[in-house]
Amino acid sequence: MRKLTYFVAVSIDGFIGDPTGDANSFMPFVDEEFLGFLKTEYPETVSATGRKILGFGDGVPNEKFDTVIQGRGSYQLGLDEGEPSPYGHLREYVASHSIGESPSPNVEIITDDLLGKVRALKAEDGELGIWLCGGAQVAGQLIDEVDELVLKTYPVLLGSGMPMFGGVESAVSEFELASSRIFGNGVVVRTYSRKRGKD
Repeated sequence: MRKLTYFVAVSIDGFIGDPTGDANSFMPFVDEEFLGFLKTEYPETVSATGRKILGFGDGVPNEKFDTVIQGRGSYQLGLDEGEPSPYGHLREYVASHSIGESPSPNVEIITDDLLGKVRALKAEDGELGIWLCGGAQVAGQLIDEVDELVLKTYPVLLGSGMPMFGGVESAVSEFELASSRIFGNGVVVRTYSRKRGKD
């Protein structure tokens, strides 16, 4: 069974962006040390545009994921940059009711039964996992399928904004802290694994 990992940037008070979803307040903390961490441990989470800017060479291997799932709002960021396949080094799925036809042969649009699709992807054979990129509404729909959380917590308070899991009235799920890393700029990356019941 492959893992679904919600790898996401978040403020100290638990928001992934301001009320419109804008996360530009996190960008000042993306420094050389933090970029080195991403490039080494999570290179597949850097978009095609980011790879060009950072000088990624051809053939940088995927370390953790071979598949990415995101919502329409998250995907729109790539489209706005002229990238219809922002993560072309992964299998890309976009959950959307408003996109009629995929703008890229590498991007599959999921218009219904997102849960069923994710369960099918998790049931596939393979060593690499599935990256839940966002946004909040997609994460809310998949909250019970998330096996791992990797929270890139930036030292910023937003006060209000887009929650990590949107549209969820109440859900209690226990996770165990697997690792934690503190960067010189104040960013903390914590990895949590879902606590499973005893058989």
